[in-house]
Amino acid sequence: MLYWLLYPLKDDISFFRIFGYASFRIVMAALTALLLTYFVGRPFIRFLQKLKFGEEIRNDGPQSHQTKAGTPTMGGLMFMSTMSLSLLLWGNFTNHFFMMVWIGSLFFSALGFVDDYSKSVLKVRGGMKARVKLFFQILIALVFSVLAYLFPYNGEVSTALYIPFLKDPLFDMGPYAILFWTLVITGTSNAVNLTDGLDALATGVSVIVLATLGVFVYITGVMSLANYLLVPFIPEMNETGVFIGALAGAAIGFLWFNSYPAEVFMGDTGSLALGGAIGMVSVLVKKELLLLILGGIFVAEALSVILQVASYKSTGKRIFKMAPLHHHFELSGWHENKVVTRFFIVGLILALVALSSLKIQ
Repeated sequence: MLYWLLYPLKDDISFFRIFGYASFRIVMAALTALLLTYFVGRPFIRFLQKLKFGEEIRNDGPQSHQTKAGTPTMGGLMFMSTMSLSLLLWGNFTNHFFMMVWIGSLFFSALGFVDDYSKSVLKVRGGMKARVKLFFQILIALVFSVLAYLFPYNGEVSTALYIPFLKDPLFDMGPYAILFWTLVITGTSNAVNLTDGLDALATGVSVIVLATLGVFVYITGVMSLANYLLVPFIPEMNETGVFIGALAGAAIGFLWFNSYPAEVFMGDTGSLALGGAIGMVSVLVKKELLLLILGGIFVAEALSVILQVASYKSTGKRIFKMAPLHHHFELSGWHENKVVTRFFIVGLILALVALSSLKIQ
């Protein structure tokens, strides 16, 4: 809104030129979303408590979690709303990359809300059926992928598959890129959802991943930086950084209330949206495979579930004490805070490794 209202006045008032810089609006979007989330957080939590949107805790998990029963959930509504308010102020609505990831993340959030509402309010055991939820995740991801393929910038679609630490693409996927992108987005959405099992874990790791992706997004959209660092240049891609800034800022604000002991959980309303957003952005900036490194925590969490289920069904034995992986460490004697802190440390290390790919290629 401010971009539309004030930037056209730049010739009359030179100060308004600053609204044309994506870097300025990225910072302001992050700060705005963070402060909005902080100030609405407490009233929003009381609102959720009044509506009795409480979390149900699984009985087969760590028994220490039983004290969390009834903690308000659907906190994703909080930071997705403040993110959107921030974007209304600082976004450039003429940029279709920006609009695609924003609208896509809202659809993932809406899907998560239906699941949370089913569990917390309608008391449907397990919430939405897994296959139904997966179907709609795939549908949202597929629509996004088709749009990314049909409406690239300047009509030039890039379906090349880039390998981390190599400057040249491995091969061109052609129209099969749509299927690959759908897989990446759906998988990331589910992986973040599985990671959301300890206070602040999914939120904090997502902030690390988003901040790192923000660097790649900005570089990809600036020709001089992209050419210098040998990454594919995509005009105006840095506008997507405004979305990332707002989402990361809102998530940091949410972390204030979600840190141990959590006053509110994000629920699927938040985790599906965060994962979907991370997947969609990685597709746009051609970092689909790098996401395996950058989002290594999410990958490990998802793999632990896959391996656990496969092992139990084939041999009747479990590989881990409990899946996802964070619960295995809890049952091994680590305090919840220690698990979260150590996962954050690993997440930061993986982010640094991912950033190093900018020069090591």
